[in-house]
Amino acid sequence: MTTAEAGALRNLRWVGSASRAVFVFMRRWPVLPAVVLSALVIAAILGPFIEPYNPLLTDLSKRNTPPVWAEKGSAEHLLGTDPVGRDILSRIIRAARITVIVVLVSQATGMIVGSVLGLIAGYFGGILDEGIMRLVDMWSSLPYLLVVLTVVVVFGQGFAILVVVLALLSWPGAVRLVRAQTLALRTRDYVALSKVAGAGTVRILYHHILPGVLDVVVVTATLHSGTIILTEATLSFLGAGVPPPNPSWGSMVADGRQYMRDAWWVAFWPGMAILLVVMAGNFLGDWLRDHFDPRLRQV
Repeated sequence: MTTAEAGALRNLRWVGSASRAVFVFMRRWPVLPAVVLSALVIAAILGPFIEPYNPLLTDLSKRNTPPVWAEKGSAEHLLGTDPVGRDILSRIIRAARITVIVVLVSQATGMIVGSVLGLIAGYFGGILDEGIMRLVDMWSSLPYLLVVLTVVVVFGQGFAILVVVLALLSWPGAVRLVRAQTLALRTRDYVALSKVAGAGTVRILYHHILPGVLDVVVVTATLHSGTIILTEATLSFLGAGVPPPNPSWGSMVADGRQYMRDAWWVAFWPGMAILLVVMAGNFLGDWLRDHFDPRLRQV
């Protein structure tokens, strides 16, 4: 074997080892979901400073401008413009901020309510447990989208109404999971010892049972964030979500649906944003579930 061949073989082995190391690292840690969600958070925090243009400003002379790489595209608008000349990239960034606020507020509210009810139902049991679980069953059986549309028609379209209806979507799943975990934890020895030592109910729930259910709450909130985003996008698509002129990914898709042949980019980019963020949230939730409970890992 010549020196050149030996060097090429060493380089090939090095590339193979590096590729395996990168694959193992990417499989072990949620790198891509973290990148996507970090970009979402950065866009939400720094939105007003990184938006190329005012997302509400119209310019009919630039309507339906293609993306920069397409024919007749313009470097002034990297992702193109919509039917009234608004910059799509700027509107996606502004919509990301609205999405983060809606998800955080509605998820936090729903998880707090659901966790409290789940702790009460699982710890006390009896009639209280039965009443809470039947309430959850009744609420879960409702045609939720129809209920939301009815609420919007009755009370009007608004940001506060949207957050409330999305929070009402979040709490039932948390109740079931937290209750199941509480039923398992309340029989542990350290809980029994706390009762013998004279600890009150609130102290036991807060200091001994709540820490044991937090991992369930975090995983549930992460996995359920995709559902919240899709629901918000669906409501905005139907005209019952984020009130105009504020941009929403769902309303942007609705604005571009009739231009799919001539201006595909109007609906494509916000739809791609929904896809990436929902997938990233689901992958991160799966990773957190495996991290908190290694028994669920497949490999």
